[in-house]
Amino acid sequence: MIRSPAFWDSSAIVPLCVNQPISSRVHSIFEQAMLVVWWGSVVEVHSAVERLHRERQLNDEHRIGALRRLRALGAAWREVLPDNAVPELAAEILAKYPLRAADSLQLAAAMAWRPNRATTRTFISGDERLCSAAELEGFSVFYLFSR
Repeated sequence: MIRSPAFWDSSAIVPLCVNQPISSRVHSIFEQAMLVVWWGSVVEVHSAVERLHRERQLNDEHRIGALRRLRALGAAWREVLPDNAVPELAAEILAKYPLRAADSLQLAAAMAWRPNRATTRTFISGDERLCSAAELEGFSVFYLFSR
């Protein structure tokens, strides 16, 4: 089966690394959609894993397993690297939508990955505000939670 590429927000990657209530749904999406991520995703997901560990939602063994899964995913995903267009796009996005800085960088990277706005690309996220902005920017959005 050929998996089509989709842009994955960091919030959608965490359930691939850490067992969460939504993990089985995210794994089924992963079987159909290749990961395209922004260059900061590895840091964001690593931060989420460490936060869950500090909050004692993950024990040492689960933390190690989550980070191992993150490394495996990172070895296979396509990463949108920073270039001059991404910060400029992120600044424009912040003026248009109520997003945090990292979310605007993720959406800007997704937009740089899809330079031809006529091309429909999929955007996967668990963040409702980010999904709304991506939808307004012409992405086919897959929101991981009900709206």
